[in-house]
Amino acid sequence: MNSDNTGVNTEPSSLTIVLAKRVAEAIAQAGGWLAFDEFMRMALYEPGLGYYANTRSKFGVMPEEGSDFVTAPELSPVFGELVAAQVQDAFAHTQTSEVWEFGAGTGALAEQMLSALGDACTGYTIVDLSGSLRARQQERLARFGDKVRWASELPAQLQGVVVGNEVLDAMPVKLLLRRQGVWLERGVVVAAQEGDAISFGWAERPTALRPPVEPDLPAGADYLTEIHPQAEAFVATLGDRMTRGAAIFIDYGFGESEYYHPQRHMGTLVCHHLHQVDSDPLALIGLKDLTAHVNFTGIAVAAQDAGFDVLGYTSQAHFLINCGLAAKMEKLDVIARSKAAKLMLEHEMGEFFKAIMLAKGVPFWDAAGFVQGDRMHRL
Repeated sequence: MNSDNTGVNTEPSSLTIVLAKRVAEAIAQAGGWLAFDEFMRMALYEPGLGYYANTRSKFGVMPEEGSDFVTAPELSPVFGELVAAQVQDAFAHTQTSEVWEFGAGTGALAEQMLSALGDACTGYTIVDLSGSLRARQQERLARFGDKVRWASELPAQLQGVVVGNEVLDAMPVKLLLRRQGVWLERGVVVAAQEGDAISFGWAERPTALRPPVEPDLPAGADYLTEIHPQAEAFVATLGDRMTRGAAIFIDYGFGESEYYHPQRHMGTLVCHHLHQVDSDPLALIGLKDLTAHVNFTGIAVAAQDAGFDVLGYTSQAHFLINCGLAAKMEKLDVIARSKAAKLMLEHEMGEFFKAIMLAKGVPFWDAAGFVQGDRMHRL
């Protein structure tokens, strides 16, 4: 039997049962209906139980490892080396020397960047809500000594370069449903409960909330989508705290016109479990990653409102190529080159993922990762 430091059993069956009870209690306290963003927060981050807060394996290349998905740093160390090249460029233009990484996962990206940056980086702070992941990070990054620190929140003032790879997509979203021309907010209710077995269902309530773009739909057509108040509030807080520096976010998503296109009528919310994708976030809670694509237009607008300049927005492929991917690949053997290629290939991560870079308190500059292929006009 596995348990975390809270003493909660983390075997899959019992973990799900305990978390389901916790969610059912929250639903009862909320009057029988819980907004989806609060459900998603509990499913991902409830202490000791949520997906990112329990001790189960999450990151890896194969499902046989017990993992659910692979991120770019686990796929190839070239990723972190190239992000470090953009960080080095940002250090020079912001006259800073510290990195703040959000949601560092296994610590793979931190390890790659610290190795590549060397003495140019005087401090590396990881902000991560997961105690179990923090323990893995500390073990992996022990050789870097006191240069690496951990924090549970941002300081009152911040100078440096912020990095977030697949962070914005894991921030809870609100679900909005337009049915027969009326906008509703989708939430979660207890559908059935018998002993320890609890199942959840959907229920909608009228709302004044709206997506930033009204989709052009046939009369009577249903349309489900997400809005991202928490991710946008995070960027606003970052802007409020940062006095001088830059921020780089890499994630999957679109600009606003693509995000709220009429053809995307089922939204973007999906789950990842054992390298399989499904669309049922109400099942196996605590055992599946819940994620929604990023509305990069919303991030850019929130950033500008918070005093940031948006330096660039492009595909991951263009970002990595601009940072020197071709030269890196020439030095790799065949197997390593094949893995690195997945970072840029259109049908792999290259087009699906985007990069956006922000800066505050410094003059605008042509950031290295965006010199070719910039897509600011598509935000």
